[in-house]
Amino acid sequence: MALPTIFSPRDEDELVSAINTTPLVDVMLVLLIIFLITIPVVTQSILLELPKEKNIPTQTKPENIVIAIDKEGDVYWNLQRIPDNETLLARLKEISVQTPQPEVHIRGDAGAKYEFVGKVVAACQRAGIVKLGFITEPPAGISAH
Repeated sequence: MALPTIFSPRDEDELVSAINTTPLVDVMLVLLIIFLITIPVVTQSILLELPKEKNIPTQTKPENIVIAIDKEGDVYWNLQRIPDNETLLARLKEISVQTPQPEVHIRGDAGAKYEFVGKVVAACQRAGIVKLGFITEPPAGISAH
């Protein structure tokens, strides 16, 4: 049994091998319309109130500890230089048992290596400090309200 073939009117021996893409385009357009309708419904099915962006200035309390790290990696507790990591850890352990536990604010110089800041963060973690924050400057053009 022979299969029917499409012949060109010019030459009966030449076979048309072009694929008809119209059904493919129709199916793709239907899928596109379905996705355009269903995606907004899925993303809006849970009602949430997202937090608003705001820049709150640091509320410095007298009991808060400010640890500064300069470009060379020197660590300062408030204004006093800490000679080594063991001394820093010992002082952090002393304040970690206070009730309420004071917050530790880290002021790292922009040119300091991450390694220096990472050592202070690790010491805070090992001492059991719960509240640890980083003090930064807001980008230019943004004011605190």
